[in-house]
This record gives sequence, C-alpha cells and structure tokens, in this order.
Amino acid sequence: MDTVHPLIASLEEDQQFMSCVTHWERIPARDGEYAPLPGELHPELRAALTQRGIDRLYTHQADAYAAARAGKHFVVVTPTASGKTLCYNLPVLQSIIDQPESRALYLFPTKALSQDQQSELNESVQIGNLSVKIVTYDGDTPASLRISARDKGQIVISNPDMLHAGILPNHPKWIKFLRNLRYIVIDEIHTYRGIFGSHLTNVIRRLRRVAAFYGSAPTIICCSATIGNPLQLAQQIVEEEMQLIDRNGAPSGEKHLILYNPPLVDRVQGIRRGVVNECQRLAVQFLKAGVKTIVFSRSRVRTELIASYIRKALENHYTDNSRIRVEAYRGGYLPGERRSIEKGLRDGSIHGVVSTNALELGIDIGGLDAAILGGYPGSISSAWQQAGRAGRRSSVSVALIVASASPRDQYMVKHPGYFLGRSPENGFVDPNNMYVLTDHLKCAVFELPFRDRGPFPEGSEEILDYLEESGVVRKTGDAYYWADRSYPAESISLRRATSDNVIIVDTTDGRHEVIGEMDRPSAKEMIFDNAIYIHRGNQFVVTKLDLENRRCFVETTDANYFTDALVKRDIKVLEEDERIQRAGAVAIIGDVLVRTQVAKFKKLKYQTHENVGYGEISLPEEEMHTRSVILTFPEESVSGVALGALDPSQIGPAIA
Repeated sequence: MDTVHPLIASLEEDQQFMSCVTHWERIPARDGEYAPLPGELHPELRAALTQRGIDRLYTHQADAYAAARAGKHFVVVTPTASGKTLCYNLPVLQSIIDQPESRALYLFPTKALSQDQQSELNESVQIGNLSVKIVTYDGDTPASLRISARDKGQIVISNPDMLHAGILPNHPKWIKFLRNLRYIVIDEIHTYRGIFGSHLTNVIRRLRRVAAFYGSAPTIICCSATIGNPLQLAQQIVEEEMQLIDRNGAPSGEKHLILYNPPLVDRVQGIRRGVVNECQRLAVQFLKAGVKTIVFSRSRVRTELIASYIRKALENHYTDNSRIRVEAYRGGYLPGERRSIEKGLRDGSIHGVVSTNALELGIDIGGLDAAILGGYPGSISSAWQQAGRAGRRSSVSVALIVASASPRDQYMVKHPGYFLGRSPENGFVDPNNMYVLTDHLKCAVFELPFRDRGPFPEGSEEILDYLEESGVVRKTGDAYYWADRSYPAESISLRRATSDNVIIVDTTDGRHEVIGEMDRPSAKEMIFDNAIYIHRGNQFVVTKLDLENRRCFVETTDANYFTDALVKRDIKVLEEDERIQRAGAVAIIGDVLVRTQVAKFKKLKYQTHENVGYGEISLPEEEMHTRSVILTFPEESVSGVALGALDPSQIGPAIA
C-alpha cells in the first residue's frame, strides 16, 4: 500500500507547512543498468541468488566481481541502497567455494554494521546450503566462540579496533587465517577521515606486514558512499593503486528533498520553534499517515527526548499507541538492546526510530519511507547519507531537513544552492603524523621484530631509535625488538583521545544492573551527580559519578525535567611553530592546550524546555594537549575585509 504519495499530497495542500518550506527538490526515479550473472558461478551460489530474487547483477556489481577475481584492488562508490554488499560478497563466496582454505576479513566501522553483514551472509549461506563458515569477531564475541572464529572462520567480520587490539597483537593464534588471507574488505571507507583514518592506515600497514610474514598478499576491496575524492582517500589508506568503480547501475525511486525552516514563535526577536519539538510533530504526522520514518538528531539527549515526545503524543491505552512502535537508537546502549532494535527495523515491527548518526551508515534498516534530519549534520556527505536512509526499496521517499536556530542551518535553508549546488567534501588522512605513527610503530615492533620498514614510511627507524633511548625497544643487530612490559595496543584508541569508558549501573531498590556505558569525557558533561539520564524512555537520576572507578550509579525517577550542562571550553596557544599566509588568511601551526570545564547545569522542563533551575557540578576540568591549525583573518587582509562586510550570522557558513 502506497502511503507516501498521499502524504506528499497532504503536505503540498497544507498552507502552514508550505509557508515554512524554503525549497522542495524533486529527484526523479532512474532505471537500472544490468549485466548477466558470471558464467563461472558455482551452481549452489547461483541457486542461492535466484532464491533471493537475484537473476542478474547491476553493472557496478559485475565490474566489481571481475576486478576482485582478477586480484585487483578497487573501490566501489555508489549511493546508499545500491547493492554494494554484493560487490564483495559474491567474489569472496565464489573464491571460498573454489578454494575452501581461502580466508576473508571484513572490516566495518561499527558493530551494528558487522551484525547486519553477518545476517546478510547467513541468509545467503542458509538459502543456498553453502558450506562457508562466517563468524563475527568483536568485543561482544564470547570467549567460548573466539577460538572457533580463529580456527574455522572463513569469513571473519570485525572492526578496526578489534583488528588493532585483538587480532594483530595475537597473530600467532591466527596463523591459519593469516596464511590464507585472500581478501580484505573495508566498508564505509568514507568514514575513515582525519584521526580515525590516519590510525586505520597504520593498522592496515601492520596487517599487510603480518600477512606478508605468513606469505599472503590479500586483495583489498573498499566501498564508499559519495564523497569528493573516494579514489584518492582509498589509495591513501591502502597505499596501493586502486581501480575506481563508480558507474552506478542500481535503480532508484523518486525522492523528495524538502528544506524546512520551523515557524516563527516570536517575530520581533526572530525566534523559531525548536528543532526537537518540530521534529516530534512532523514525525507523528508521518507515522500516523502510515509512513515508516527515521529521525536523525545531533545529540544523545535530543535523540531520547524526541523519541519520548513521539511516544507521548501517540500514547493511547485502548489502541496500543495506534499500534505504532517507536524506539531511540544511539551509542551507549547494551549489545542486546542494539540487536533487538536492529531486528525490529528489519522485520518491520518498529515503525519509527530516532537516532544519532549511529544509523547513518549502510546497515539494513528495512523499508523506511521518510527521513527527518533534525538540523544540518555538519557536512554535505552526511546530509545525503542520512537522507538516503529512506527509500531503500526503490520506492518513493521523502527526506526533510529541519533547520535549527544555528547560523549555518539558517543560511543553508535560506540559500538552497549552498547545499544542493556543492559537491560532497573530500576526505584526507595523515598517517605519518608523528604521534600516530609512533604509537603504531610500537605496536608493529611488539608484533614482529622490525628489520625493514616494509609498508612504513622513511624515517621510521629514527622514531625507533628515539624509542630505544626511552627503553621501549631494543636494537640487536639489524632488528628492533620490543623491550617493555606493556601491551602497546591496549592504551591506544583509534577513535578518541582516551579509551576509557564509564559503566552506568541502575541501583534502584537494591538492584545492581548495568544498563549502559559512556566515554569518560562525555560522562563528565552528561551523567554528573544529580543529572537526569534518559535510557530508552526511562528516566534515571545520577546518585554518584565515580570517575576513579569508572562507574556511574543511577536510580529511577519521575522528575519532570531533564538536565543540560553548561560547558566552558578554553583554548590556549602554547607554542607557534609556523605561520603560513594563504588566500588572505594566516594559518598558524602549533601546540595548543584545550581545557573543558563543566561547572553548572540547567534544569529544563519537558516539552516547553523552560529553564526551571540550576545546579552545581564539582568535577575536575578536562585537559588535552594537542596540535592545531589556527586560522586568523587580519582586518586589513582581503579575507578580513570580506568577512567584515558580512552579517555576523553569515560568517560561520562563509568560512565553512
């Protein structure tokens, strides 16, 4: 039953809604381009595809299969829901059927994607009765299954963090797997930018070094959403020549992209309705019309608030909430909770979901018809990725971007060309950053004696000589050996400055039950003493944040408010190393000290968000000593004059 067309028609006839629409872009449907199934496919694999309704390939899938079977490194760049998964699953499964001793390693940036891929592969294997052993090896894998994964897994699904801290340091236990490693698949490679991508590049260097030690030279397959420089980014991370496959052959349904500026509630001061309440109102309208909807929010608190408000608006004991189930989805949930929500999205028992960017990536979340973005997510590529989460079944879909009060959001909705006319951002990495490279050289020496630099850059030996002076490594003959008692990978986080996390424990009525977790810096801003912690619609009050033991104790509460910390951030320039003049601006490279202090919090009433009081926070400040680039625009420079002529609300978007 088509519910989207009637919704679109009702929106077009709604004068109040249309008065807030600044732009309505209609993207027409496109037909698919196809190629026949490869003639060499094993009969059982062909039968499995046929039973799943696949009797031909999209052209990009056929190109990927040919490249993989020829042993070429390549990157596939096509939009969301274009069948990128089959680009690597098909050649990997065919290779394992041909040579059962072959192995493949799949790397995904999130556990949710790993679980989604396991489900996808299991379905293909079970339907076709294929004798392929598929295992997930991540932090949630029970110890009892890890030995089986190492010894019998033909396709091992993992993430960069587990490869870095779990597999590579213990490579002697993985001899059989690494000796026969034929394929490395890196999905969602567009997410590996900046510090995360720089770390991943070094992890891949270490993996290729260990694989070469055991005599294997795997083919590397990358997949990416649309970004500005997918081939360049993939080649920077893999450090090999890559073939670009970007001729999308998948069909797509008609999509409606709407830029929406909430109505004014105070015309004199120019105050508009808040993005949280407006997203809730629109989501309820969509869900009541029978349109399955995902709402993206910019923070964990907003995610929980919007989901709670939607459930409250639908609340009806007699109709079981209109038989509409809505869930929140964010980081910090327990593995079982995440799996349950993901399953509900796939089987259709969950009709609406409010998420942070945790569901932005390519996990299969079923047949959602509408996406509501609660504010501009910060980049063109993320905006298109989130908008693409709706209409994954080649049907008509709606994506609605609701502008917040921030100057950048307001500029974007009032100047649609800024968003629609710009290409997605480029992604860059700096794997030879001194701090990042030094950390991974420690890990590399721990894993194998360092005789030649192999995939590592020139100058690596100088860093090792420095580490020898510190007693971390020892040089004997022509090789460096690990000399410290520590386990280097354990203290190195690929994603953030600290790997610490705080466990949240519910102690209501004597219970002692773990209900969630949070990284330490965020904990100081969100689960301080007397804070309100919202978890899947349930409210808790923090009775004690024990940072020393990494524990946060909470109890259930029925408070009619939530809390919001007032965070003060101070940046102090410690040392200037270099000044560069570029395009009328001065770029200063140097060391900075970033201080973060949480001293007070606001109590905000539910729904109205009125401030009903303050509270004190007594926590030590967070300090981070790091490197930075500081852009200055002298008043007399061309850039300074141009910026000075702009309205203050336009300066941020102009610099961005």
